[in-house]
Amino acid sequence: MTGKRNARYMGIGDRIFDYSNYTFMVFLVLITLYPFINTLAVSLNDANDSIKGGIYLLPRDFNFNSYVYVFKQNTIFHATLISIIRTVIGTVICVFCSAMVAYTISRPEYVLRKFITIAFVLTMYFNGGLIPNYLLIKELHLTNSFWVYIFPGMIGVFNLIIIRSFIAGLPEGIMESSRIDGAGDFTTFIKIVLPLCLPVLATVSLFVAVTQWNSWFDVFLYNSSNIKLSTLQYELMKILQNSNAGMTQRSEADVFAAQSGQEGSTFVTPTSIRATMTIVASVPIIMVYPFLQKYFVKGLTLGGVKG
Repeated sequence: MTGKRNARYMGIGDRIFDYSNYTFMVFLVLITLYPFINTLAVSLNDANDSIKGGIYLLPRDFNFNSYVYVFKQNTIFHATLISIIRTVIGTVICVFCSAMVAYTISRPEYVLRKFITIAFVLTMYFNGGLIPNYLLIKELHLTNSFWVYIFPGMIGVFNLIIIRSFIAGLPEGIMESSRIDGAGDFTTFIKIVLPLCLPVLATVSLFVAVTQWNSWFDVFLYNSSNIKLSTLQYELMKILQNSNAGMTQRSEADVFAAQSGQEGSTFVTPTSIRATMTIVASVPIIMVYPFLQKYFVKGLTLGGVKG
């Protein structure tokens, strides 16, 4: 009743503002979703027909040829499993280690906290370079190993700063009460700090998971000769390269057969494969996001206020 009464007495200017706000938000949602919907439409459209252009929200000649072409590759399912394992293990280890270091440098009694923080931040601006990094990984005997995906990214400086800012905003009385009860630093971290940091940890987990899931360059550098450790992104990249090479080597007879719609034609193009790859790589992360959404929004809000 109160809402209806307030709406009844709203002025014309307030109503114009509300309608304009709603219109803008709907427009913003549409332009945000359009690239993904357009990519989905291209991936579900006949590859030869997609060359003509003019596909926007719905496929013009619906088929699954591009998805069949991608999923018929023998290595795609094993690579997906490696990507899932890498994402889960890498995210858990990175978030836990980053949170542990963030808790340490957030303690006012730790005299080296400023020096350690500066040392970490400097690594965001200065890097040893590709060749020194490769030589380091090789000397550590991490090439042709699954752990090359995990150990180099155990601590993310950006994530470390976010978690540190959040922990610094927690009430100090909670820490003091745990120490009075006889809890050590590790017990306080596990039983007190981690549960309170759930929103920011969920936020950082999403950042790390997306990075791990989308990473392929480290596979190319360190594990390209080991097909058993190949990831989904690297295999999709190879499929796209093969598609590009196939377009240049395809004979005119094959193109004519595909264009004439002969039965059994599996004509694909780099454009259709690229759209299909985008959908295949995006869907798993999109499925995870709803479960972390409330923590993600809360973590960003609290981190911004308390940081």
